[in-house]
Amino acid sequence: MSSKNNHSLPETGVRHFERRAVASLASLYSFRMLGLFMVLPILTLYAEDYEGSTPLLIGFAMGAYGFSQALLQIAFGTLSDRLGRKPVIVLGLLIFAAGSIVAGLSDSIWGLIIGRFLQGCGAIASAIMALVSDLTSEENRSKAMASIGASIGVSFSVALILGPLVSQWGGLAAVFWLTAGLAFVGLLIVWKLVPTPEVHGQRHRDLGLVRELWMPVLQNLELRRLNVGIFVLHYVLISCFMVLPGILEGTLDIVRDDHWQVYLPLLFLGFVAMIPFMILAEKHRKIKLVFVFSVGLLALMIPMIFVWREEFWFFVAALFFFFMAFNLLEAVLPSLMSKIAPAGAKGTAMGVYSTCQFLGAFAGGSLSGFLIQNYGEFAVFGSAFALVLVWLCAAVTMRPPRFLTSVRVPIHKDSSEETLYALERIEGVEDVVLIKEEQCVYLKVDSKVFDRESLSFLAAD
Repeated sequence: MSSKNNHSLPETGVRHFERRAVASLASLYSFRMLGLFMVLPILTLYAEDYEGSTPLLIGFAMGAYGFSQALLQIAFGTLSDRLGRKPVIVLGLLIFAAGSIVAGLSDSIWGLIIGRFLQGCGAIASAIMALVSDLTSEENRSKAMASIGASIGVSFSVALILGPLVSQWGGLAAVFWLTAGLAFVGLLIVWKLVPTPEVHGQRHRDLGLVRELWMPVLQNLELRRLNVGIFVLHYVLISCFMVLPGILEGTLDIVRDDHWQVYLPLLFLGFVAMIPFMILAEKHRKIKLVFVFSVGLLALMIPMIFVWREEFWFFVAALFFFFMAFNLLEAVLPSLMSKIAPAGAKGTAMGVYSTCQFLGAFAGGSLSGFLIQNYGEFAVFGSAFALVLVWLCAAVTMRPPRFLTSVRVPIHKDSSEETLYALERIEGVEDVVLIKEEQCVYLKVDSKVFDRESLSFLAAD
C-alpha cells in the first residue's frame, strides 16, 4: 500500500482497507479464471458440431488462450506501471469480454479459436498482482498472495461442475455468454470495490519482472526444474481434458449433462485428501518428499485412466488420485518457487514460471489435437505419461529447498555499508541484495529463526 494511504488511516482502518482490497481483487481474479476453466469439461464435446471442426482445430481452440496469455502478460504488467493498474485491468476485462462474446456468437471452429485467443489477450494477472502490492503492507502481502492463489483453486473446482450445468441450457455458447457476464461483473468490482491507490510507483522486484534478471533466472537449474514442471502439469491438464469428456460420454455412457456429478465428489474429496500432505510439506518441512510423491502419483494415474476407461469405479478411483496429485502440485510448485528464487528475483522468476504455465496449456491443446487426429487417444496419454516421467527424473534429482522467505526492507538513501553488514549478521538472514533505485534491500530469511524486530535499528539509521 502506498505510504500515503498507510499514514492516513488508523491501524484498524488499515486492516479493514487491506481486507477489502484483497477480497475484491481475489474475487476479480477468481471470476476471470472461472470463465476460462468452465470450458474444460465440455469444449471437446460441443466443438465437434462447429463448422470446419477437426480434432486438431479443437485442440487449438482449447489451448489458444494459453498462447495469448503467455504472449501478453508481461506487456500488460509493464503497461500498468505507466498507465496505472485499474485502467489496464479494465482494458483487459473488456478484451476478455469481447473474446467471450466472439466465441459465444461463433458457429465455426475458427470463430471459436479467435474468441479463445482474445480471451487470453485480456492478460491482467500481472497488473492485479502489482495492484495487490500497491494496496497492501509488506507484512500482509504474502497472505494476500496466498488468498488470491486459493481463489484460483476454488475457481477451478467450481468451473468443472458449473460448466456442464450451464451447458444444459444452451451448449457451449451459454458458457461463453456467462463468461462475458462475469467479465462485466469484474468491471463492476473494479469500479465499486477495488480501492484506487493514491500512488502507483515502481513495482517491487519480488512482484515484477526485471529485465536484467531474466538470464540469471533462466540459468538457475533449480528454477528450470520448476518451469519444466509447471509446463508439463498444464500440458497434462489440457491434454487429459481433450479426451476425458469423450470417455465419460462415449465409453462410460454418462450423459454430458450429468458429468458434473462425477467431478463434484472427486474434486471435494481430492481437496480434503491433499490437506495432510500440505501440512507435511510446509509445517514439517518435507516439501521435496511431497513434491516427488505427487509427480509420481500423477505419472501412475495417467496410464491407469486409459487402462481403466471401461471400468467405471476403477476409472473414478484413478481420476480421484489424478485430481489429488494435480491440486497438490498446483499448491506445492509456487511454494517451491518462492523458496528457491534468489532475493529480489521472485517477481522475475514467477513471470517466467507463469509464461511456462500458459505455454504448457497451449501445447497441451494443440499437440493433443494433432495426436488425436492422427494417432488416437492412446498417443495423447502416451505423450503425457512420457513428459511426466521426464519431470519425475528432474524432481527426484532436485536439491531439497531451504525454507526461506522473501522480505523487502526500506532503507535510508544515505545508509552506509555498515548497514548491509549488520543485516547480513542477523540470525536467520541468508541473502541480502541492495537495490539503490528502490532505496531498499531484499532479504531471504529463515522464518523460524528470523525475528523482524531485529530490523528495528534501521528506523534510527
